[in-house]
Amino acid sequence: MPACAAFDSDAAGLLWQHHFRNAKTMAEFTCIEDLRRLARKRVPRMFYDYVDGGSWTEYTYRTNEQDLQRLEFRQRVACDITHRSLATRMVGQPVTMPVAIAPTGLTGMQHAEGEILAARAAMRFGIPFTLSTMSICSIEAVAQATAQHPFWFQLYVTRDRRFTEGLIERARAAHCAALMVTMDLQVFGQRHKDIKNGLSIPPRPTLRTVANLLSKPRWCLNMLRTRHRNFGNILGHAEGVDSIDSLVEWTRDQFDPSLSWRDVEWIKQRWGGPLIVKGIQHPEDARLAVESGADAVVVSNHGGRQLDGASSSISTLSAIVDAVGQRAEVHFDSGIRSGQDVLRAVALGAKGTYIGRAMLYGLGALGEEGVTKALQIIRNELDLSMAFCGRAAIGEVDRSILRY
Repeated sequence: MPACAAFDSDAAGLLWQHHFRNAKTMAEFTCIEDLRRLARKRVPRMFYDYVDGGSWTEYTYRTNEQDLQRLEFRQRVACDITHRSLATRMVGQPVTMPVAIAPTGLTGMQHAEGEILAARAAMRFGIPFTLSTMSICSIEAVAQATAQHPFWFQLYVTRDRRFTEGLIERARAAHCAALMVTMDLQVFGQRHKDIKNGLSIPPRPTLRTVANLLSKPRWCLNMLRTRHRNFGNILGHAEGVDSIDSLVEWTRDQFDPSLSWRDVEWIKQRWGGPLIVKGIQHPEDARLAVESGADAVVVSNHGGRQLDGASSSISTLSAIVDAVGQRAEVHFDSGIRSGQDVLRAVALGAKGTYIGRAMLYGLGALGEEGVTKALQIIRNELDLSMAFCGRAAIGEVDRSILRY
C-alpha cells in the first residue's frame, strides 16, 4: 500500500474514532441535569456557584422549579399528531420554538467566549439570544462573531444616563432586533455563595478559589486563549473606566435605585424598536410596563437571585396574563429546566420563555456544543410532551392540558 494511502487510512480511522467517541459522549446527555453535573466538574466553583444558587436561603430559587413540576398534564389519545410544529413568534420574530436564551451576566466566565458560543448556537437553532449588559464579550464582539445576525440586548439602566444612551446606540448599530430592560436589579440581593467565594465585580479570588481554578485545566486553557476576560460592554466605554480598579468603583455606584417607569418611557423613545420589560411579578407592574411602551413583559423573579421568599414565577404568571395578555406579549422566566416546563408556561399563557441556567450548564459542560445539546433536549421534551397532550401545534396549547 502506498504511504499516502496508508496515511489517509490511518487519518480516516482516527477521525472516525473521534466522531464515534463524541457521538457516544453526547448520547449520554439525556436531560439538563446531566449537563449540570458535568458543568459542576468543569467550571471553577466561584463561577459555577454564581449560576447554581439564589439569594439568602434560596427558597425562591428552589420553589421556581418545584412549583413548575407540581403542574400535572392531562394526557390525551387518538388525536392526529402526525405533523407537529413548535414554530411561533416572539415580539414579531419567527422562532423555531417558544424559547429564547436569557441574558446572563458573566457568561464568558462559564466558558471562554461564552456569549459568542451561545449566540452562535441560538442562531443556528433559530431562537433569540439575549446579550447581558454585564457580559464578558461586548455587543460588537458578538455582532462580529455572528456576522451581524440579529440578537437581543438586555439593558441595565445606570445612574450615568449618557452611558445608558450609549448602550442603546451601540445595540442599534449592532442591528439588535429587540431591547430588554431589566427592572428588578435596582439593588443587589445578597447571595451567600458569592460572598464566600469572593465573587465580586470583577472577581477577587481567594487562595482557596485560586486553588480551585487551577484544578480546572480545561477551563484555564480556554481562558488563556481568549482576549475576552473583562466586562466588554463597560471597560473602555463608560467615562473614566479604563482599568480594572476604575471598573470596580464605577460598577459599585451605577445600579440606580431611583429607576422608574419614566425611564422606561425615555428608553422606548430613544430605542424605537421592540421593547421587552423583564422582572415583572405583579399585575399592576405589568400594566404600568405596557403603558410605558413595553411590547412584551417577562414574568421573572431573577431566578430567585433577588428577593428570597418571593412567589415563584409560575404562580404569578396567570394573573399577569389576565391583566395585560390582550395588549402585550407575556413571556416567562425563572425555573425552566426542561421542555415540559416550557409547555407548562405556554399552557398558562406565556407567548415565549427564557432559559438561563439550563443554557449555562450546557455551556460550562461542553461549550457551544453543550448549548446546542441543551436546546435539543428542551425541544425534544417539548415536542413529545405536547404530542402526549393531544396537540399538534404550539399555538393550540392552552390551560386545558393542565390539571391544577
